[in-house]
Amino acid sequence: MSELQHESAALARTAPQTPSPIPDEGADEAVAFGLIFVLYQPTAEFLHNLDKARAQCRHVVAVDNSPQIDPQLHEALQRGGTTVIANHNRGGLAGAYNRGTEALLARGCEIVFLLDQDSDIADGFFADMLRACAETGSPTFLVGPKIYEINLGKCMPSIPPGRRFPKPRRIDDEPRGLFPSLFVISSGSAFSAETFRRLGAFREDYFIEYIDIEYGLRASDHGIPVYMNAGVTMRQTTGAIKRHGKMFTTHHVAWRRYYGARNAVHALGLYRRKWALHWLPGLLAVHQSVCVLLFEPRKLAKVAAIWCGYVDGLLGRLGTFESRHPRIHAYCTRR
Repeated sequence: MSELQHESAALARTAPQTPSPIPDEGADEAVAFGLIFVLYQPTAEFLHNLDKARAQCRHVVAVDNSPQIDPQLHEALQRGGTTVIANHNRGGLAGAYNRGTEALLARGCEIVFLLDQDSDIADGFFADMLRACAETGSPTFLVGPKIYEINLGKCMPSIPPGRRFPKPRRIDDEPRGLFPSLFVISSGSAFSAETFRRLGAFREDYFIEYIDIEYGLRASDHGIPVYMNAGVTMRQTTGAIKRHGKMFTTHHVAWRRYYGARNAVHALGLYRRKWALHWLPGLLAVHQSVCVLLFEPRKLAKVAAIWCGYVDGLLGRLGTFESRHPRIHAYCTRR
């Protein structure tokens, strides 16, 4: 048995064999809600995050985007009451969200939560978020928690809708309240079944980056309220963020740099008539290129991926990096 198989077997043995008890929260019982928990070659720590989420949520769908499934792990999760979907990274993160949402809506869930495997939620997370969803007073909504970026030591600001460049609003010290935002980070966010029916699926041709930003912009464009809930804080980090004085960089691999640059251009261009932000991806591409050249390894591959993605975004060329540019992709992913 390989080292990977040994680790998988150990993870399967640590997974709970019976469903976790669901707290008797009045807010929880008012509406059927479910969770999509996305897995990708999960570690024991990530499975612990899944266990914590299952203790608070009755309807959990684990969508496994790992290239190869672990039958032992899937069987253990299913015995514990979790529905498991082997997605094999079809459509990337967006595909996982779509498969999971379809499964939860088929069960009659009226509110859907999204959670990445590296996100650690606190006790009472769902009850507090459900109250915020009810406070919107709308059958359609998109609500996300306040995101505390661990490596930066501060919270992500809300981005109020506005025609010109929006002025970010710091909500680090806000203990509660719903703050309008053009978009929210997908992990920890909640949307109603009616929202999904009106907006349609997440964009699988985006694969991974800017999926949540495009969905938030789409919601705002359809008059669906988007809020950041200051009453719930979720701690997480984006990539291997490292500070360099006043600058920081995520150390994302080259292929993620491609999708980030391309999807930024495409997403903000889609809604340029309502929010004039189509010029912003160019500045982001320059800024990221400078950070890569100054602080990151594999400089040429990452910068090439950024500008290849930027040009594809301008020309509206989507799809996977490897199918669009097989040679550049091979170079950027070479070890």
